[in-house]
Amino acid sequence: MPSAPPVSGAWQGGSPLHADWQPAPGGRPGPADSAEAWSGRPGPVGPEAAGHGHPSGATGRPTGDGAVPHAAPGAATADARPTGRASRRSGTDEPPASGNRRAARRSRTADPAEAATGHPADADPGEGRSGQPGGRRRSRGPGPAGAAAGALADQPAERANPRTGNPEPPAPGGRRTARRSRAADPAGAVAAGSGGGRGSRRAGGGAGASGARGQRRGRRVVKGVGLCAGIVACGVFVLRAGEARGGIADRTAAPAAAADAPDPGRVLQIVAHPDDDLYFMNPDLRYSIAAGHPVTTVYLTAGEADGINATEGKQASTPPNKPAYAEARQNGIRAAYAKMATGDRSSAWKRTVIPTKGGGHAEVDVLVAKPEVNLIWLQLREAGTVYDSAPDSLHGLWDGKISALGAQLSSGTPVKQRFSYSKEQVVQTVAGILEQYKPTTVRAQDPTPGRSPDKRYTDHQDHFYGARFAQAALAAYAKDVTPANRPHFAVQNYLGYSNGSLPSALDPDEAKAKLDILDTYAWLDRQNHCGSDAGCGDLKVADHPAGNGWTSTVNYARGTGTSWLTSDKEHGLWAFKVLDGQVAVWHRSGPIGAWSGPRLLPGTGMDPGISTVTLPDGRIAAFGTRTSFGARPTDYRREVGYVVQKGPGTEEFGDWQSLGTPEAADENWTSDISAPAVSVDGTGQLAAYVRDGASTLRGRVQLANGTWGPWTQYGGADLHGTPVTATDGAGRRMVFAATAKSVLGWTQPKPGAPLGPATPTGLPDTTLPLTAEGREGGVRLWFRKPGSGNVRTALLTGDGGLKVNHLTDLGGLQGFGSVAASGHVLAGRSAGGQLGSDLGSGRPWERSPLMFVGAPSSTTTGRNTVSLAVVGLDARLYVTSSADDANAHLAPWLPVGPRNTGR
Repeated sequence: MPSAPPVSGAWQGGSPLHADWQPAPGGRPGPADSAEAWSGRPGPVGPEAAGHGHPSGATGRPTGDGAVPHAAPGAATADARPTGRASRRSGTDEPPASGNRRAARRSRTADPAEAATGHPADADPGEGRSGQPGGRRRSRGPGPAGAAAGALADQPAERANPRTGNPEPPAPGGRRTARRSRAADPAGAVAAGSGGGRGSRRAGGGAGASGARGQRRGRRVVKGVGLCAGIVACGVFVLRAGEARGGIADRTAAPAAAADAPDPGRVLQIVAHPDDDLYFMNPDLRYSIAAGHPVTTVYLTAGEADGINATEGKQASTPPNKPAYAEARQNGIRAAYAKMATGDRSSAWKRTVIPTKGGGHAEVDVLVAKPEVNLIWLQLREAGTVYDSAPDSLHGLWDGKISALGAQLSSGTPVKQRFSYSKEQVVQTVAGILEQYKPTTVRAQDPTPGRSPDKRYTDHQDHFYGARFAQAALAAYAKDVTPANRPHFAVQNYLGYSNGSLPSALDPDEAKAKLDILDTYAWLDRQNHCGSDAGCGDLKVADHPAGNGWTSTVNYARGTGTSWLTSDKEHGLWAFKVLDGQVAVWHRSGPIGAWSGPRLLPGTGMDPGISTVTLPDGRIAAFGTRTSFGARPTDYRREVGYVVQKGPGTEEFGDWQSLGTPEAADENWTSDISAPAVSVDGTGQLAAYVRDGASTLRGRVQLANGTWGPWTQYGGADLHGTPVTATDGAGRRMVFAATAKSVLGWTQPKPGAPLGPATPTGLPDTTLPLTAEGREGGVRLWFRKPGSGNVRTALLTGDGGLKVNHLTDLGGLQGFGSVAASGHVLAGRSAGGQLGSDLGSGRPWERSPLMFVGAPSSTTTGRNTVSLAVVGLDARLYVTSSADDANAHLAPWLPVGPRNTGR
């Protein structure tokens, strides 16, 4: 879709390969003194047998006779019949997937209103099961189109959020407003949520969600997700909402906004090896497939390792065969995707060979029963070692140690032509795939994973150099294809091996579902269901399909902050997210004004994750990090920067200012810094903090004359994720960061003073993402309980030293990731990938239909209204609001701007 003109006044950097921000006034923005003490990170994890680095493998099956929905004209294909049936490790029948035929029949025959809201069609259209507003759908939208796989060549405790003040009058957005909106808009609105598992609360920091009873409720809710997901996949939802949903000035509803059936979004994943997606991107991958989103995964290397496809006890007696092992791993991947999409691991695939923009050839596999599921195999050679030097690899190609990297073709691939790629040809090959598939969400691995204290990489070198190739390809795609000819896209990065040393983020049910997919990939039963002499899976991982605890967790490497939505003194809303490698800005003027955006601030190379802060004069400042590649491989750099409004309420922003980086060179710690956490203390002093590559806290403070001090070392050790910061009732700044076992805190002794030393909080371990907000005289934290998905909260105060008050469990919907918290509203990802929300003490958690990228964000607008926003998998902003009253609910979601479909 065409993009609005860029906001004036931002920095005029060109390509991320060469452009630089303006240095911020004050101390040198470059790295801190290299003589400073560094604290170590945990060592790398993951098996290294036979130089394999991590479990990998693939079982692919030759495909049936049906036509290839997306094959290029004249492309060569390889066909075969399935020879076996799916079976579980135990030998019993596999359960059907969430998108099975029975669920599909229900979604086709159910009343649209009931399908959209989960309530009977004859129910009060303004009421849901829990008294929530529901929307009656009147029409069905088109189903999602499968991604085209044509030629890729370039052809042209107190509750966590206690009420803190006296009762205030409710704002508009209640049931009456919802009914008026539906009356004005006969197409109806999407229900913002339906009853979910209940997270009980008790005052005074008592026990949180009750055990078995809450779990049973959660399971009943999860059973309904398949139906909701199927409906979303068919494009049935029609989003309608009046601009007055977030109003606070009066109880008069604005006219309902015209809306259309949302594009379901197209997901494209780029990984180094077969199985990286299963270990490090699931359950997001499974959620997307179950919801019917078009999903394409690109595998950069063949994953051939040493060519031995055997369990540990038989590796010595098994001769190496790299083409066959690469084929077995592909077979395992095809079986895993078929099981996720259809419930049958032997479901047929069509295998096709196509030319690439880089001058080589790739294999494209299309799942015949679900043609929106595609696999693309570039089949380049892998490094064969996690850390050691391997010039003939993506790492060596990136660093210029070799001029071209050759292919390792699998034994069963329809690709027969030998080829090799230069560094630029790899970039152009991936960019060509992006041009063909036009994704709205791109998933990639972590390009800056860091090093352990012994200086070994904490992730496989193929993983993060593959992610750097993905970064370069995305930059080329965004630069060469104008927004008029492609949709906007968002990026999500995932941690790799380091997950194994961190607390488990998934509850037991989700972890088991993830392990089941790996069991399929590992070919545990040895039945020849794929009809291939190479084998139907990766036996290297059969002894330990869970890897190093990887199936019990998932973590985002970037984009976990929840402060990207903010409000101004006129009760307007501002949202800041990264689209197309640039900061996108959406704005709603006043409490009931029209939304505008997305508008892209000039300046490319922005990383996912923006933090905002309101300055004492009312202007909004947005902080983030930017990656630049430079002319030489050693010039790869990630730096912190910020941009400030030219005046309160104006849509014009000044130039980007660089704060540099505390990292001296990419070689030291792979440029592993976090996104910045920012806050203003009681004196008006602005500060930004990051976790550095040595897992310690660093920060820069703005001085009274507007210049910035140097990067300061604040200590701590074993820090992970992104720190958070907020100001308490006395105006003192507090900073918190998660470790693998607890949370560390820093606090100012008084406003304007330097931060005190790192202090243990005594909090239990968390699943890394933290959210902080100043309230109740202190700073309240929200985080997830490991192995559960439940949300927890605690109030931290600074009088007489840092103290924890009333750790409380708030329940949840078995989700993971960051939790947005403002006023009476909590929101975060639930099991199934949809947004879960909690609107007050004693209320059940609710599930909204939207799936989204990164973290949600919320902000208080006016006296008692909370606005909540997510960016969907279609890279489109969605907003809702809730008034804090006895009947609090989320208003129907409002999509901002036109559909993000491109051309």
